[in-house]
Order: sequence, then structure tokens, then C-alpha cells
Amino acid sequence: MSDLDRRLLTLTSAECYRLLETQQIGRLGVIAEHYPLIFPVNYALDQRIIVLRFTEGTKFLAANHANVTFEVDQIDQPARRGWSVLVRGLAEEVTSRHRDELIERTLASGLEPWAPIEHGHWMRLIPHAISGRRIEPGQLPEAFEAASYL
Repeated sequence: MSDLDRRLLTLTSAECYRLLETQQIGRLGVIAEHYPLIFPVNYALDQRIIVLRFTEGTKFLAANHANVTFEVDQIDQPARRGWSVLVRGLAEEVTSRHRDELIERTLASGLEPWAPIEHGHWMRLIPHAISGRRIEPGQLPEAFEAASYL
């Protein structure tokens, strides 16, 4: 199949959120230490809000009350296809100052970090914009032409 048979599709917001629901790992982009930094993170969704957990450190300090980016993708390298979703939004730590209902929903997200260290800070990423793209292969030709059969 040639590259000309492939298609680049723009995803709707609904498709982007549906794809986010299928994964557990994303990349958080922040500005810290005078550079854009990207960190792999576990996440969960609370409706259309992205829930994250952190230890106190560079990632947490740079993200808290800041505009951030969040990216999730799935790539099939041999087939040269896949998708990517990019979220731009505001990250905010969830604290006792928030409404009880919001705290309960955040904790109920089921987010369990993979790293075996204490992740005592909960954060919600409130999307301002979401976009996504999918690369799909074109239609495969039929295995045999109809005239090939007796």
C-alpha cells in the first residue's frame, strides 16, 4: 500500500474523549526550569476532566494553576497508522478548599499511579481545547478479482 492510500482525519471532540477513555498513560507538557518539559503520567477521566496524581516536585509545581498540554496516542508502527489527542487546559490541585462533591468525584476516578511512591497531590486538568488526528490506511484491494474464480 502506498502512502497515497493513507488518510489523515480530524477527530471530533466526542471522538477525542472516547479515545482518552481507552488509555491510562498520557504525557503532560509544562514549562519548568526555563524549558518545556514533557512527563509521562497516569490519568483517569471524571466526565471531561482529566484527573492526575503527583508527588511534590518539578512536575507538580510547574503544573499547579498553570496552562498545560496533555497528549495521548496509540500507534501501530508496522501498519503506519494511529491516533493522537491533544488537550490544552488549566491544571489545578484539588484541596480541602474545593466543594466536597468535587473532591469525592476526583477521588472516585479510580486513578492508581503505577510508580510505587506516594502520590499525595490530586490535580484536575480542565480542558480549554481538545483536538485529535487519526492516520488510517486506505482500502485494501480484494484478494482476488471476481474473474479469477471458475
